[in-house]
Amino acid sequence: MAKIAFIGLGNMGYPMAGHLLGAGHDVTVVNRTPAKAARWCDEYGGAQAATPAAAADSAEFVFTCVGNDDDLRAVVLGRQGVVQTLRAGRIFIDHSTTSAVVAREMAAALAARGIEFLDAPVSGGQAGAQKGVLTVMCGGSERAFERARPVVAAYARACALMGPVGSGQLTKMVNQVCIAGLLQGLAEGLAFGQRVGLDMNAVIEVIAKGAAQSWQMDNRAHTMCQGEFNFGFAVDWMRKDLGIVRDEASRHGAQLPVTTLVDGFYAELQARGGGRWDTSSLIERLRG
Repeated sequence: MAKIAFIGLGNMGYPMAGHLLGAGHDVTVVNRTPAKAARWCDEYGGAQAATPAAAADSAEFVFTCVGNDDDLRAVVLGRQGVVQTLRAGRIFIDHSTTSAVVAREMAAALAARGIEFLDAPVSGGQAGAQKGVLTVMCGGSERAFERARPVVAAYARACALMGPVGSGQLTKMVNQVCIAGLLQGLAEGLAFGQRVGLDMNAVIEVIAKGAAQSWQMDNRAHTMCQGEFNFGFAVDWMRKDLGIVRDEASRHGAQLPVTTLVDGFYAELQARGGGRWDTSSLIERLRG
């Protein structure tokens, strides 16, 4: 069993850290809002530290699940960041969804201190985190991956090494591109079915057994038809992710016409006050 620091107890990190403790690891948590870390300790029984540096001081593995590139930089390089105390030979695993650029930047900063870095974004949403069945896409060395994999298994259904540092984030970008286009197609299909007067429960039951089947259909189609969006992955988060994708695509000259269009649709939902709605809320634009 490992001594672990887990930094960032949002919708994903909170249950993930709980699974690590449940697997028998020694877990110390840190959160921007200390009261949330205290609540986690009350629920799971782990320890709380005041800063990333304090949590990392004796850790073998440091996990992060924070909001964006700047948050990750602060956790790693800030005055109370993990570089102040984390020792050579340790492993840093970042589960945030960030740019590949910052992943490489953090890897270089930590490598200078003898610490290995894995960029390891996840897919599966809050429900997947709670159930411990996330998919983890890793970038880094094979040595670091093999050391981390048995620990990550506490909340992962699948965990794969995709290539060198940055490859995990690039794979997550592919994931988000596919989801954005799929959700728009699903929204259009369901809205069309409702408009022409079909029994949508019957429609979904039939087409979900054919080529149109997807995770989004299985888990979101009925709630989309009912106009329920108070759960899951928020529009604000998806726009952040798609912004990262579009920046990366621009650097490589990759074309993302549908992704760009759907990103604009999400911007419309934000303008309507739907930033915290689930990403399946794309159907709301079509109800007119």
